[in-house]
Amino acid sequence: MQNFFKILTCFTLLTSFVSCSSSGSKKNETAGQYVDDSVITTKVKTAFVKDPDLKAMQINVKTYQGIVQLSGFVDSATEVSKAEEIAKNVDNVKSVQNDIIVK
Repeated sequence: MQNFFKILTCFTLLTSFVSCSSSGSKKNETAGQYVDDSVITTKVKTAFVKDPDLKAMQINVKTYQGIVQLSGFVDSATEVSKAEEIAKNVDNVKSVQNDIIVK
């Protein structure tokens, strides 16, 4: 299971670095900020995967300037609250915008 987390983290970071060189990044965001945001996103996703009560693949995570946006569909309000709490506890997260919807 540890190897899965390592592979997931490496894949996410690799994807982030490749995306960093594309023109799709935000206009007001430097390359360094983009990488920092990508690291935060990866940490939040990894924390979700580690929690057995969350269905991590149903939750989308985006980060811009330290602000984490959560979206997707989950089975209960408890999962919505838990996802937000986990995201808030990740290093360098300034705030969390929780747009997760209960199915």
